[in-house]
Amino acid sequence: MRLHRLRITAFGPFGTPQDIDFDDLRAAGLFLLHGPTGAGKTSVLDAVCYALYGSVPGARHQGGGQGMTLRSDHAQQGTRTEVCLELTVAGRRLEVTRQPPWERPKKRGTGTTTEKAQSWLREYDPGEGPDGGWKALSRSHNEIGEEIGRLLGMSKEQFCQVVLLPQGDFARFLRADAEARGKLLGRLFDTRRFAAVEQRLAEQRRTTEAEVKEGDAALLADAHRMQQAASEGGREAELPLPGLAPGDPGLADAVLTWAAVARAGARERLAVARCALAAAESAQAGAERRLGDVRELDRLQRRFADAQARAEQLHARVDEQRDLEERLERARKAEKVA
Repeated sequence: MRLHRLRITAFGPFGTPQDIDFDDLRAAGLFLLHGPTGAGKTSVLDAVCYALYGSVPGARHQGGGQGMTLRSDHAQQGTRTEVCLELTVAGRRLEVTRQPPWERPKKRGTGTTTEKAQSWLREYDPGEGPDGGWKALSRSHNEIGEEIGRLLGMSKEQFCQVVLLPQGDFARFLRADAEARGKLLGRLFDTRRFAAVEQRLAEQRRTTEAEVKEGDAALLADAHRMQQAASEGGREAELPLPGLAPGDPGLADAVLTWAAVARAGARERLAVARCALAAAESAQAGAERRLGDVRELDRLQRRFADAQARAEQLHARVDEQRDLEERLERARKAEKVA
């Protein structure tokens, strides 16, 4: 919302017409409303609120905010109270004019008569004429209120709490409970997309938690298999698994730490086993060499025994061989004589 111009007549402390050009003030950036007590600072804000919603904020909301209390005590009897606000909201340039009910002198006779409240809503149309013009939209209090509320996206109470916050109402806004402030700020700043993001993140968190639990369960299953495979004579009892369930914080780190310790122990036992294997292989090689020597000795001893047996057999037939040799010699001699 951007304010352009505010015209006040016989409203609050302002008995004479006042014209405030916000475009000139905005040229310097931020601007400050200041002045002594009773100068009308709050009344300017009241006029803005009254133009938008047809009532004023806070304790000054008396008689529905449209009673005689809005009229300036300094105004001339024939001057009617009026507030006219020109603003741009949601890309549309509008002009809202409101006149609260007032008692004016009768045109005939004596006494006064009460005139009803009046409201006008116009929109600037650049296509109206060569320089553009204002097009009437509504003169209904309800229609104007609904249109302004729809364009601003907040009720009068929310507008007073968030935009105006006059004279102590800021503290009331701060003291409001979180739910009330959340609804107000959510509607004001249209935080539905953030709520959708929050819901999406919550769904992702639940999905991730389920995946983490599933991964933790698989990790624990692997750890149990490692423990069972590495156990030797109840050795697994020396290093129990972490007492955590899937999804518990720190389970993965605890299991990985356990696995690292178990792996270090397994490596140590493997080194000892390799040393024992090397010693056993060396002893086996020595035994095999000794076995070969013993087998060779046994073979030689058997050959020696066989040779001795044949020698004894031959020695036992020495006399027989001598007789045969003598007979052979006599036969040769007899052959020569013949």
